[in-house]
Amino acid sequence: MSRAKASRVIHNKPYFRRRKVFTDEARAAKASGTAPWSVPALCAAYKWPSNLAGGGVIAIVELGGGWVQSDMDAFFQSIKQPSPGITDVSVDGTKNSPNQSTGSQDDPDYEVALDIQVAAAAYYVATGKPATVRVYWSQDIAAAVQKAAQDGCDVCSISWGADEASWGTTAANQMETTATAATAVGMVVFAAAGDNDSSDGGSSAANVDCPASCPHVIGCGGTLKTKTAETVWNDNPGESNGEGTGGGYSTIFPKQSWQTGAPTPSARKSKAKPGSGRMVPDVTGNADPNSGYEIYVHGAATSVGGTSAVAPLYSGLFASFGTKLGFVTPTLWANQSAFTDITKGSNGAYSAAKGPDACSGIGAPIGTKIAALF
Repeated sequence: MSRAKASRVIHNKPYFRRRKVFTDEARAAKASGTAPWSVPALCAAYKWPSNLAGGGVIAIVELGGGWVQSDMDAFFQSIKQPSPGITDVSVDGTKNSPNQSTGSQDDPDYEVALDIQVAAAAYYVATGKPATVRVYWSQDIAAAVQKAAQDGCDVCSISWGADEASWGTTAANQMETTATAATAVGMVVFAAAGDNDSSDGGSSAANVDCPASCPHVIGCGGTLKTKTAETVWNDNPGESNGEGTGGGYSTIFPKQSWQTGAPTPSARKSKAKPGSGRMVPDVTGNADPNSGYEIYVHGAATSVGGTSAVAPLYSGLFASFGTKLGFVTPTLWANQSAFTDITKGSNGAYSAAKGPDACSGIGAPIGTKIAALF
Protein backbone atom coordinates (compact mmCIF):
# COMPACT_ATOMS: atom_id res chain seq x y z
CA MET A 1 0.00 0.00 0.00
CA SER A 2 2.83 2.40 -0.76
CA ARG A 3 1.85 5.91 -1.76
CA ALA A 4 3.61 9.08 -2.84
CA LYS A 5 3.18 12.15 -0.67
CA ALA A 6 1.23 14.97 -2.24
CA SER A 7 3.12 18.27 -2.52
CA ARG A 8 0.01 20.35 -1.77
CA VAL A 9 -0.37 21.61 1.79
CA ILE A 10 -3.82 20.57 3.00
CA HIS A 11 -5.29 22.52 5.89
CA ASN A 12 -7.26 19.71 7.50
CA LYS A 13 -9.23 20.63 10.58
CA PRO A 14 -11.00 18.69 13.33
CA TYR A 15 -14.80 18.48 13.05
CA PHE A 16 -15.95 18.92 16.62
CA ARG A 17 -18.14 21.71 17.97
CA ARG A 18 -18.32 22.69 21.62
CA ARG A 19 -21.78 23.40 22.99
CA LYS A 20 -22.63 27.10 23.11
CA VAL A 21 -23.34 28.76 26.44
CA PHE A 22 -26.54 30.79 26.10
CA THR A 23 -26.80 34.04 28.01
CA ASP A 24 -30.58 34.24 28.21
CA GLU A 25 -33.59 31.98 28.36
CA ALA A 26 -34.97 33.04 24.97
CA ARG A 27 -31.80 32.08 23.10
CA ALA A 28 -31.65 28.79 24.96
CA ALA A 29 -35.24 28.02 23.92
CA LYS A 30 -34.35 28.81 20.32
CA ALA A 31 -31.75 26.03 20.50
CA SER A 32 -34.66 23.56 20.77
CA GLY A 33 -34.31 22.96 24.49
CA THR A 34 -32.21 19.90 23.73
CA ALA A 35 -29.73 18.24 26.05
CA PRO A 36 -26.54 16.31 25.31
CA TRP A 37 -26.56 12.53 25.39
CA SER A 38 -24.44 10.12 27.36
CA VAL A 39 -22.99 7.62 24.90
CA PRO A 40 -24.83 4.62 26.44
CA ALA A 41 -28.15 6.50 26.33
CA LEU A 42 -27.62 7.49 22.70
CA CYS A 43 -26.73 3.92 21.80
CA ALA A 44 -29.94 2.75 23.46
CA ALA A 45 -31.90 5.32 21.44
CA TYR A 46 -30.26 3.97 18.29
CA LYS A 47 -31.21 0.39 19.31
CA TRP A 48 -27.65 -0.82 19.74
CA PRO A 49 -27.08 -4.58 19.78
CA SER A 50 -25.66 -6.25 22.89
CA ASN A 51 -23.51 -9.24 23.82
CA LEU A 52 -21.74 -9.35 20.47
CA ALA A 53 -18.42 -11.18 20.26
CA GLY A 54 -16.54 -8.08 19.15
CA GLY A 55 -12.82 -8.35 18.57
CA GLY A 56 -12.34 -5.50 16.13
CA VAL A 57 -9.39 -3.19 16.77
CA ILE A 58 -10.29 0.50 16.39
CA ALA A 59 -7.82 2.89 14.74
CA ILE A 60 -8.31 6.62 15.31
CA VAL A 61 -6.50 9.18 13.17
CA GLU A 62 -5.36 12.37 14.92
CA LEU A 63 -3.39 15.28 13.47
CA GLY A 64 -2.93 17.19 16.72
CA GLY A 65 -3.87 17.55 20.37
CA GLY A 66 -3.65 14.79 22.91
CA TRP A 67 -5.21 12.80 25.71
CA VAL A 68 -4.41 11.87 29.31
CA GLN A 69 -5.30 8.69 31.17
CA SER A 70 -6.99 10.53 34.05
CA ASP A 71 -9.60 11.98 31.67
CA MET A 72 -10.23 8.56 30.19
CA ASP A 73 -10.61 6.92 33.58
CA ALA A 74 -12.96 9.66 34.79
CA PHE A 75 -15.14 9.41 31.69
CA PHE A 76 -15.51 5.65 31.71
CA GLN A 77 -16.11 5.60 35.46
CA SER A 78 -18.89 8.14 34.91
CA ILE A 79 -20.71 5.78 32.53
CA LYS A 80 -19.87 2.67 34.56
CA GLN A 81 -17.58 1.10 31.96
CA PRO A 82 -13.98 -0.09 32.27
CA SER A 83 -11.36 2.02 30.52
CA PRO A 84 -10.30 0.71 27.11
CA GLY A 85 -6.79 -0.22 26.14
CA ILE A 86 -5.30 2.76 24.29
CA THR A 87 -2.01 2.69 22.38
CA ASP A 88 -0.38 5.70 20.72
CA VAL A 89 1.36 5.18 17.37
CA SER A 90 3.49 7.94 15.83
CA VAL A 91 3.46 7.71 12.04
CA ASP A 92 5.75 10.63 11.21
CA GLY A 93 7.02 11.99 14.52
CA THR A 94 3.68 13.54 15.50
CA LYS A 95 2.89 12.54 19.08
CA ASN A 96 0.23 12.63 21.76
CA SER A 97 0.63 16.24 22.98
CA PRO A 98 -2.20 17.34 25.28
CA ASN A 99 -2.52 21.01 26.21
CA GLN A 100 -1.95 21.99 29.80
CA SER A 101 -4.68 24.64 29.86
CA THR A 102 -8.46 24.31 29.73
CA GLY A 103 -8.33 24.91 26.00
CA SER A 104 -9.88 27.25 23.45
CA GLN A 105 -12.95 26.66 21.28
CA ASP A 106 -10.76 24.94 18.68
CA ASP A 107 -8.50 23.04 21.11
CA PRO A 108 -7.86 19.67 19.40
CA ASP A 109 -7.73 17.92 22.78
CA TYR A 110 -11.54 17.98 22.63
CA GLU A 111 -11.40 16.14 19.32
CA VAL A 112 -9.07 13.47 20.65
CA ALA A 113 -11.14 12.89 23.79
CA LEU A 114 -14.38 12.79 21.79
CA ASP A 115 -13.03 10.25 19.31
CA ILE A 116 -11.60 7.82 21.86
CA GLN A 117 -14.43 8.05 24.37
CA VAL A 118 -17.30 7.75 21.89
CA ALA A 119 -15.75 4.88 19.91
CA ALA A 120 -14.77 2.85 22.97
CA ALA A 121 -18.03 3.45 24.84
CA ALA A 122 -20.11 2.51 21.79
CA TYR A 123 -18.09 -0.68 21.42
CA TYR A 124 -18.58 -1.62 25.06
CA VAL A 125 -22.35 -1.14 24.86
CA ALA A 126 -22.45 -3.63 21.98
CA THR A 127 -20.06 -6.19 23.47
CA GLY A 128 -19.75 -5.75 27.22
CA LYS A 129 -15.98 -5.74 26.71
CA PRO A 130 -13.41 -2.92 26.81
CA ALA A 131 -12.30 -1.76 23.38
CA THR A 132 -8.82 -1.95 21.93
CA VAL A 133 -7.97 1.48 20.52
CA ARG A 134 -4.88 2.54 18.57
CA VAL A 135 -4.40 6.28 18.04
CA TYR A 136 -2.38 7.10 14.92
CA TRP A 137 -0.61 10.46 15.16
CA SER A 138 0.31 11.99 11.82
CA GLN A 139 0.29 15.17 9.75
CA ASP A 140 -1.04 13.19 6.79
CA ILE A 141 -4.38 11.40 6.99
CA ALA A 142 -3.59 8.91 4.22
CA ALA A 143 -0.28 7.91 5.84
CA ALA A 144 -2.09 7.24 9.12
CA VAL A 145 -4.79 5.15 7.40
CA GLN A 146 -2.12 3.19 5.54
CA LYS A 147 -0.21 2.45 8.76
CA ALA A 148 -3.39 1.42 10.59
CA ALA A 149 -4.25 -1.03 7.81
CA GLN A 150 -0.72 -2.43 7.81
CA ASP A 151 -0.98 -2.94 11.57
CA GLY A 152 -4.12 -5.03 11.10
CA CYS A 153 -6.69 -2.63 12.54
CA ASP A 154 -10.28 -3.54 11.65
CA VAL A 155 -12.04 -0.17 11.74
CA CYS A 156 -10.65 3.34 11.24
CA SER A 157 -12.22 6.62 12.39
CA ILE A 158 -11.22 9.96 10.82
CA SER A 159 -12.60 13.19 12.26
CA TRP A 160 -10.37 15.59 10.33
CA GLY A 161 -10.71 16.87 6.77
CA ALA A 162 -11.06 19.80 4.38
CA ASP A 163 -13.07 20.67 1.31
CA GLU A 164 -12.07 18.92 -1.91
CA ALA A 165 -10.67 22.13 -3.43
CA SER A 166 -8.16 22.31 -0.59
CA TRP A 167 -7.07 18.73 -1.24
CA GLY A 168 -6.94 18.96 -5.01
CA THR A 169 -7.38 16.04 -7.41
CA THR A 170 -3.95 14.47 -6.90
CA ALA A 171 -4.06 14.29 -3.11
CA ALA A 172 -7.73 13.22 -3.06
CA ASN A 173 -7.02 10.40 -5.49
CA GLN A 174 -4.05 9.32 -3.37
CA MET A 175 -6.34 9.25 -0.34
CA GLU A 176 -8.83 7.10 -2.26
CA THR A 177 -6.06 4.74 -3.36
CA THR A 178 -5.02 4.34 0.27
CA ALA A 179 -8.62 3.79 1.41
CA THR A 180 -9.18 1.23 -1.35
CA ALA A 181 -6.11 -0.71 -0.27
CA ALA A 182 -7.17 -0.51 3.38
CA THR A 183 -10.63 -1.93 2.71
CA ALA A 184 -9.05 -4.65 0.53
CA VAL A 185 -7.23 -5.99 3.59
CA GLY A 186 -10.39 -5.79 5.68
CA MET A 187 -10.39 -2.38 7.38
CA VAL A 188 -13.63 -0.33 7.38
CA VAL A 189 -12.96 3.42 7.10
CA PHE A 190 -15.28 6.16 8.41
CA ALA A 191 -14.82 9.93 8.09
CA ALA A 192 -16.69 13.03 9.24
CA ALA A 193 -18.53 14.91 6.48
CA GLY A 194 -17.71 18.38 7.87
CA ASP A 195 -19.32 20.98 10.13
CA ASN A 196 -19.82 23.98 7.82
CA ASP A 197 -23.04 23.09 6.02
CA SER A 198 -23.00 22.57 2.25
CA SER A 199 -20.13 25.01 1.64
CA ASP A 200 -17.78 22.94 3.80
CA GLY A 201 -16.02 26.23 4.46
CA GLY A 202 -15.11 26.53 0.78
CA SER A 203 -15.43 29.40 -1.65
CA SER A 204 -18.90 28.49 -2.95
CA ALA A 205 -22.17 27.28 -1.46
CA ALA A 206 -21.74 23.67 -2.57
CA ASN A 207 -18.62 21.64 -1.72
CA VAL A 208 -17.91 18.30 -0.11
CA ASP A 209 -15.29 17.24 2.38
CA CYS A 210 -12.39 14.90 1.77
CA PRO A 211 -11.65 12.18 2.88
CA ALA A 212 -15.41 11.65 3.40
CA SER A 213 -15.92 12.04 -0.36
CA CYS A 214 -13.58 9.14 -1.20
CA PRO A 215 -15.72 6.23 -2.46
CA HIS A 216 -13.95 3.72 -0.17
CA VAL A 217 -14.54 5.90 2.89
CA ILE A 218 -17.95 5.96 4.60
CA GLY A 219 -18.96 9.63 4.89
CA CYS A 220 -20.69 10.45 8.18
CA GLY A 221 -23.14 13.36 8.34
CA GLY A 222 -24.88 14.91 11.31
CA THR A 223 -28.32 15.33 12.84
CA LEU A 224 -30.03 17.05 15.76
CA LYS A 225 -31.44 14.14 17.76
CA THR A 226 -33.84 14.58 20.66
CA LYS A 227 -35.74 11.88 22.51
CA THR A 228 -38.69 12.30 20.13
CA ALA A 229 -37.34 13.49 16.77
CA GLU A 230 -34.31 13.65 14.50
CA THR A 231 -33.62 16.25 11.84
CA VAL A 232 -30.66 17.44 9.77
CA TRP A 233 -28.16 19.38 11.90
CA ASN A 234 -28.07 23.04 10.88
CA ASP A 235 -27.67 25.73 13.54
CA ASN A 236 -27.85 28.46 10.88
CA PRO A 237 -30.92 27.71 8.72
CA GLY A 238 -30.89 29.40 5.34
CA GLU A 239 -27.11 29.67 5.25
CA SER A 240 -24.70 27.45 3.37
CA ASN A 241 -21.66 28.34 5.50
CA GLY A 242 -22.98 28.12 9.04
CA GLU A 243 -22.64 25.38 11.62
CA GLY A 244 -24.25 22.22 10.34
CA THR A 245 -23.60 18.96 8.57
CA GLY A 246 -21.57 18.83 5.42
CA GLY A 247 -22.95 17.07 2.37
CA GLY A 248 -23.26 17.35 -1.38
CA TYR A 249 -21.67 15.92 -4.51
CA SER A 250 -18.02 15.36 -5.32
CA THR A 251 -16.28 17.22 -8.12
CA ILE A 252 -13.48 14.62 -8.12
CA PHE A 253 -15.06 11.19 -7.69
CA PRO A 254 -17.85 9.96 -10.01
CA LYS A 255 -21.27 8.81 -8.87
CA GLN A 256 -21.02 5.30 -7.45
CA SER A 257 -23.19 2.50 -8.83
CA TRP A 258 -23.96 1.21 -5.35
CA GLN A 259 -25.55 4.51 -4.23
CA THR A 260 -29.02 3.17 -4.88
CA GLY A 261 -31.66 5.88 -4.93
CA ALA A 262 -29.24 8.80 -4.63
CA PRO A 263 -30.94 11.84 -6.16
CA THR A 264 -29.61 13.71 -9.17
CA PRO A 265 -27.31 16.55 -8.06
CA SER A 266 -29.30 19.76 -7.84
CA ALA A 267 -28.44 22.54 -5.42
CA ARG A 268 -31.35 24.23 -3.67
CA LYS A 269 -29.84 27.66 -4.17
CA SER A 270 -29.19 29.04 -7.63
CA LYS A 271 -25.80 30.50 -6.64
CA ALA A 272 -24.52 27.05 -5.76
CA LYS A 273 -22.73 25.10 -8.45
CA PRO A 274 -22.76 21.52 -7.22
CA GLY A 275 -20.53 18.71 -8.31
CA SER A 276 -22.07 15.84 -10.22
CA GLY A 277 -20.27 12.90 -8.67
CA ARG A 278 -20.37 10.76 -5.56
CA MET A 279 -22.96 11.86 -3.03
CA VAL A 280 -21.90 12.59 0.53
CA PRO A 281 -22.70 11.59 3.25
CA ASP A 282 -23.45 7.88 3.23
CA VAL A 283 -24.88 7.72 6.76
CA THR A 284 -25.68 10.13 9.58
CA GLY A 285 -26.04 10.37 13.34
CA ASN A 286 -26.34 12.79 16.25
CA ALA A 287 -23.94 15.73 15.83
CA ASP A 288 -25.55 19.04 16.80
CA PRO A 289 -23.57 20.34 19.82
CA ASN A 290 -26.89 21.19 21.50
CA SER A 291 -27.79 17.48 21.44
CA GLY A 292 -24.17 16.38 21.52
CA TYR A 293 -22.10 14.00 23.60
CA GLU A 294 -21.11 14.12 27.25
CA ILE A 295 -17.34 13.60 27.40
CA TYR A 296 -14.47 14.29 29.79
CA VAL A 297 -11.46 16.48 28.94
CA HIS A 298 -9.02 18.73 30.84
CA GLY A 299 -10.21 17.24 34.10
CA ALA A 300 -13.86 18.15 33.68
CA ALA A 301 -17.09 16.93 32.15
CA THR A 302 -18.23 18.85 29.07
CA SER A 303 -20.49 18.52 26.03
CA VAL A 304 -19.24 18.33 22.44
CA GLY A 305 -20.85 17.74 19.04
CA GLY A 306 -19.88 17.80 15.39
CA THR A 307 -19.78 15.20 12.63
CA SER A 308 -16.49 14.15 14.17
CA ALA A 309 -18.56 12.37 16.81
CA VAL A 310 -20.45 10.33 14.21
CA ALA A 311 -17.40 8.62 12.69
CA PRO A 312 -16.24 7.14 16.04
CA LEU A 313 -19.84 6.22 16.95
CA TYR A 314 -20.11 4.05 13.84
CA SER A 315 -16.55 2.82 14.31
CA GLY A 316 -17.36 1.47 17.76
CA LEU A 317 -20.46 -0.25 16.40
CA PHE A 318 -18.70 -1.89 13.45
CA ALA A 319 -15.74 -3.03 15.56
CA SER A 320 -18.27 -4.97 17.63
CA PHE A 321 -19.29 -7.02 14.58
CA GLY A 322 -15.92 -8.76 14.31
CA THR A 323 -12.85 -8.41 12.17
CA LYS A 324 -11.89 -7.75 8.55
CA LEU A 325 -15.27 -6.65 7.20
CA GLY A 326 -13.63 -4.48 4.53
CA PHE A 327 -15.63 -2.54 1.96
CA VAL A 328 -19.11 -2.59 3.51
CA THR A 329 -20.57 0.55 1.92
CA PRO A 330 -22.43 -1.22 -0.92
CA THR A 331 -24.03 -3.55 1.66
CA LEU A 332 -25.26 -0.57 3.66
CA TRP A 333 -26.76 1.13 0.62
CA ALA A 334 -28.43 -2.12 -0.42
CA ASN A 335 -30.09 -2.39 3.01
CA GLN A 336 -31.47 1.06 3.69
CA SER A 337 -34.17 -0.35 5.97
CA ALA A 338 -31.39 -0.79 8.56
CA PHE A 339 -31.39 3.00 8.93
CA THR A 340 -33.94 5.60 9.98
CA ASP A 341 -34.64 7.90 7.04
CA ILE A 342 -34.15 11.58 7.92
CA THR A 343 -36.66 13.67 5.98
CA LYS A 344 -36.58 17.12 7.62
CA GLY A 345 -34.02 19.91 7.50
CA SER A 346 -31.33 21.18 5.15
CA ASN A 347 -27.63 22.01 5.11
CA GLY A 348 -27.87 25.13 2.97
CA ALA A 349 -27.74 23.98 -0.65
CA TYR A 350 -29.54 20.67 -0.10
CA SER A 351 -32.71 19.58 1.66
CA ALA A 352 -33.59 16.29 3.29
CA ALA A 353 -36.29 14.22 1.62
CA LYS A 354 -37.69 10.72 1.59
CA GLY A 355 -34.91 8.32 0.68
CA PRO A 356 -31.19 9.12 0.36
CA ASP A 357 -30.18 12.77 0.23
CA ALA A 358 -27.10 14.99 0.37
CA CYS A 359 -27.84 15.99 3.97
CA SER A 360 -28.25 12.67 5.71
CA GLY A 361 -27.31 9.90 3.26
CA ILE A 362 -29.37 6.77 3.86
CA GLY A 363 -30.14 7.75 7.44
CA ALA A 364 -29.35 7.24 11.11
CA PRO A 365 -28.39 3.83 12.52
CA ILE A 366 -30.76 1.15 13.76
CA GLY A 367 -28.03 -0.79 15.48
CA THR A 368 -29.64 -4.22 15.71
CA LYS A 369 -30.63 -4.17 12.05
CA ILE A 370 -27.12 -3.18 10.94
CA ALA A 371 -25.66 -5.90 13.16
CA ALA A 372 -27.90 -8.46 11.47
CA LEU A 373 -26.24 -7.67 8.13
CA PHE A 374 -22.83 -8.70 9.42
